[in-house]
Amino acid sequence: MSTTQPAYRAYTIVKRDGQDDFWLPIGAAFRHQSGDGLNILLQALPLPGPDGQCKIVLRPPREEESEPQRERPPSAARRR
Repeated sequence: MSTTQPAYRAYTIVKRDGQDDFWLPIGAAFRHQSGDGLNILLQALPLPGPDGQCKIVLRPPREEESEPQRERPPSAARRR
């Protein structure tokens, strides 16, 4: 697998009654080396909405997402 950073993050939007929509990350898109296209890698698939459509939104990664993240020890994750 390539070590390049994704050009886009893939999300599906979950509609919630009486609440803000929830942007659920489901994958990423990587530019081809030639620059002529993208490979989209999905770790999950969106469910169809009430209109029967499955929608995937591609957004550029935020600055803090483009930096490698250090793994948090399990005890630190539980304290959250």
